[in-house]
Amino acid sequence: MTMKPFLPFLTVGLFLLSACGLEKPPASLKFPDDKKEAAAPEAAAPAAVAPAATEAPADPKLAAGKTVYDASCAGCHEAGMMGAPKPGDKAAWSARIPQGLEVITKKSIDGFQGKAGMMPAKGGNASLTNEQVSSAVAFMVDKSK
Repeated sequence: MTMKPFLPFLTVGLFLLSACGLEKPPASLKFPDDKKEAAAPEAAAPAAVAPAATEAPADPKLAAGKTVYDASCAGCHEAGMMGAPKPGDKAAWSARIPQGLEVITKKSIDGFQGKAGMMPAKGGNASLTNEQVSSAVAFMVDKSK
């Protein structure tokens, strides 16, 4: 068997392998379009508002709840996974808040499945205490009134 029939495939294969990103990517990307550079300062303006939204509440229980929320709850609630209501979304919380804080907290601790979605017990973080879950729920409800 000779190598001649395989020579074109070998050549193409070596060519493709040589183009597989062996060079370093650029240190930074610069867009030559002036419009994109002009848009950058406008995009920075909303970021100036963000620190106010991340400030800890004055109430110690709500501040503790925010800490728990940031560490354990935000992953699902910020993305709205499995129907998780986002804190501050008054429409999403409008049917939940009238049930009362105790009912919402119990469902959050025990877990539930309903028409609007589901939540595993303690949001899937069994290491959370009932008090931590209660604080996180209070924080989300307070932010959603």
